[in-house]
Amino acid sequence: MVSPQMVMYEEEYNQISAICDRLYREANAKVVFLVDKNGQLIASAGEVENIDTTSLASLTAGNIAATGGLAKLIGEKEFSILFHEGERDNLHISIVAGRVILVVIFDNRSSLGLVRLRVKKTTHDLTQIFDNLLRKIEDPAAGSPFAEITDEDIDNLFSD
Repeated sequence: MVSPQMVMYEEEYNQISAICDRLYREANAKVVFLVDKNGQLIASAGEVENIDTTSLASLTAGNIAATGGLAKLIGEKEFSILFHEGERDNLHISIVAGRVILVVIFDNRSSLGLVRLRVKKTTHDLTQIFDNLLRKIEDPAAGSPFAEITDEDIDNLFSD
């Protein structure tokens, strides 16, 4: 089955942004990014002014793709969590709902344990939003005020 194209509605975008902001605060992170597997930035929170968000998003997606290849080589489906430790900053990368990538950049003001704890709750919340979004994409007429309008109604509206 081919997965549908990602469509983002304002309601879900606002929910996702609020969740990223909450994770940023509760994990004491520097930056939180949510990226799709194609490398498109969906949402961000934190100190993003000095970061090339486009490059970070595409490189993160590439990193997930590369480690996915490594996982398959050893018989795993994928590695759902990646951690990169640097001298000053660390990256915690996790796959959410099988389709988006959550990136948390943090330094010594936080800890890996705290980040992992907060990411676990965030992943659950984001999965619910993306599940609801997928249902909307599969049945766009559900809940729409235009669902009951037929082609005949439109023709009648524009006819003489």
